[in-house]
Amino acid sequence: MGFARTTIFTIAATLPVLLAQSAGDWPMYNRDLAGTRYSPLTQINAENVSKLTLAWSYRLRNAAERAKPRLNFGTFSEATPLVIKGVMFVTAGNRVLALDPDTGKEIWRYQYKGTQVSKRGVAYWPGDRDSPARILVTAGTKMLALNAETGQPVPGFGNEGVVEMVVPYDGVPTIYKDMALAGASVGEIPVGSPGDTRAYDVRSGKKLWSFHSVPQPGESGHDTWEGNSWQGRSGVNVWGYTMTVDEARGIIYMPFGGPAANFYGGDRKGSNLFGNSLVAVDAASGKLKWYFQAIHHDIWDWDLPPSPGLIDIVRNGQSVPALAQVTKSGWMFILDRVTGKPVFGVEERPVPKSTVPGEESWPTQPFPVKPPELSKHSYRPEDLVTAQDTNAEHAKACQEVVERSGGVYNDGPYTPYLYRPPGAPPKSTVAFPGNIGSVNWGGTASDPKLGYVFVNSNESGGIGWIEKQPGNQSFPYDKNTLYGGGPGPRFEAVVKDAKGRIDRDKTWPCQKPPWGHLTAVNASTGEFAWRVILGVTDELPEGKRATGRLSLGGPIVTAGGLVFIGATNDHRFRAFDSKTGKELWVTKLDYSAMSVPMTYLGKNGKQYVAVVEGGGVDVGGGDDNNNESLVVFALP
Repeated sequence: MGFARTTIFTIAATLPVLLAQSAGDWPMYNRDLAGTRYSPLTQINAENVSKLTLAWSYRLRNAAERAKPRLNFGTFSEATPLVIKGVMFVTAGNRVLALDPDTGKEIWRYQYKGTQVSKRGVAYWPGDRDSPARILVTAGTKMLALNAETGQPVPGFGNEGVVEMVVPYDGVPTIYKDMALAGASVGEIPVGSPGDTRAYDVRSGKKLWSFHSVPQPGESGHDTWEGNSWQGRSGVNVWGYTMTVDEARGIIYMPFGGPAANFYGGDRKGSNLFGNSLVAVDAASGKLKWYFQAIHHDIWDWDLPPSPGLIDIVRNGQSVPALAQVTKSGWMFILDRVTGKPVFGVEERPVPKSTVPGEESWPTQPFPVKPPELSKHSYRPEDLVTAQDTNAEHAKACQEVVERSGGVYNDGPYTPYLYRPPGAPPKSTVAFPGNIGSVNWGGTASDPKLGYVFVNSNESGGIGWIEKQPGNQSFPYDKNTLYGGGPGPRFEAVVKDAKGRIDRDKTWPCQKPPWGHLTAVNASTGEFAWRVILGVTDELPEGKRATGRLSLGGPIVTAGGLVFIGATNDHRFRAFDSKTGKELWVTKLDYSAMSVPMTYLGKNGKQYVAVVEGGGVDVGGGDDNNNESLVVFALP
């Protein structure tokens, strides 16, 4: 089975078939370059979605992989499959697979000789008169090109189908015309590999251009780095899973993460462009068109992981080409995608000042006038969870967290982590959101007909202080907590299993629920159209279970009036009414589906909805969940 078509039809006869096939495909990570994740399929709709049942599944980890322990929580699959012209493509460990989308039967497989290809999926280029369609996938510093029909490496791409990118990228290449765009996955250290975005010729693999994520001398934004702090700076990178493109205007939108170190910027005074910025560049040349910095001089690890969703809105009777950019910091910025100007206004407001020696935190931060905050940004003592909110055991454990932390401090939005002098008793900052963020890489889905943008968000706080690191030149000051150093610890009562791993089924946040939401934003008004609690805690008694849950991964939306989302670490996959937010269907999976789902039309004419389950030990539940699977649903 492949893409070759030997039967000849008239144009009039084939056009409806091709159009139906195209509408039923999911040809790229976000389905389209605008990042909408909007499918025009309607066979599954608000009236019949409650009848969805499992159609087939495919294990993504083979027996040998399931027998091995995970290296860390970040190794679990976050892939979104593609379906093009009757073939599904997905990554699994060190393999790229082509499957029959009706049955899950394997068509071909490519086995990479290295440890793993991207856990986030593949990209597809349709080919041309001289070159067959190909699949592109990253594997560390390598970008691979495979023949879409056979799975064999493409000899004309780089060196026998492999391009050496030097700096790795773990996301999915963004295919625009004949270009493959790649971000950068760099270590979160102050000095290291550059986080520059690269563009490659999709036929030959030749590098076409690169964009400096940290402006070099003479480039716009260079003056936002004091002295020589720009030199060798790492961490400013598009590490998210893909980028978005305004095809009509030839504009690429790149969401950049913050500079390293994550929690100390005394060695990088200034606002630090293009850290925490959405950057628009000319697709043909890579030249800067405009930028919008969502956080100045980041000291909270609040990246912009997801690419923005493009949506046309109506303001004062006029159509405005807009985009919606969400952030780990818990805001949505709706911007004119041609100029970068905020549609509803942005205010620079004073924020608390850092007390860390040598640190010069930025005195103001941008606050969107609209939409409202997607998650909380402050904490008060009365926000601490009680037994009435959850149970006595959880409330007692959280009270102990506060007491052992020396009390907790929060001064509102953008509260910096307090400085703890050597030998001083502990006193902890609770920052909202925590480093996992309000909205992480899951991003948004957009319905162009409703004008709604859908997004899932976390209510998860970070806890800790900043302390001196004697003898550490790279990290002279860094975050620490009672649980140990680094960004991981959150404001929660940590429960570990017999193997010493965090058990997410029993580890819950220490502030009152809800702990997670799904929100529909009316992009034309900047107001919430609806907002619901997303996720349940099964271990609580009836009446208390609707707590919301931590979520990674994001939503999709269909013309059938549905929003599909897994994401939550409660092992659920759900469908909501896109107009009202009413939950219409839910199924419990074996593991959490911390990925973005997709939907497609099979060769048999049936609409399917698919999602990868597996989660991670740290975020997907307490299971030793090495049994990652692609699960596919359809109407009976």
